[in-house]
Amino acid sequence: MEIRPLEREKMVFENGAYGQRLLPWAALNAPFEGAWVTVPAHGATGAHSHHEYEIFIAVSGEAVVESGGERRAFRPGDIEFHKPGTEHRILNDGAEDFEMYAIWWDSGMTVKFAARHEAEA
Repeated sequence: MEIRPLEREKMVFENGAYGQRLLPWAALNAPFEGAWVTVPAHGATGAHSHHEYEIFIAVSGEAVVESGGERRAFRPGDIEFHKPGTEHRILNDGAEDFEMYAIWWDSGMTVKFAARHEAEA
């Protein structure tokens, strides 16, 4: 068994949030990437879009997710999906940090995963 701990003191601040990326991690071969994300109280991520598919999984706190010009409450246990090219961001107007996990993937990651899987087999 291998557990990768969350190291809050090493989280990097970018695009309005603190994050710890899943990769690189030598033990993991996966067709996706991910990151633990903390949006500080009274903060927001920058609006952005990208070529990957992405899901956000709300873990703690409360925020608003804005996607494609629509806003909705985002609470622990909620999962939100972004198609490639959809502009999105997280707005945290609350007094406590909002934490979530983001997972993204594209066809290139799938190809790399398959090649690594074949090499390991």
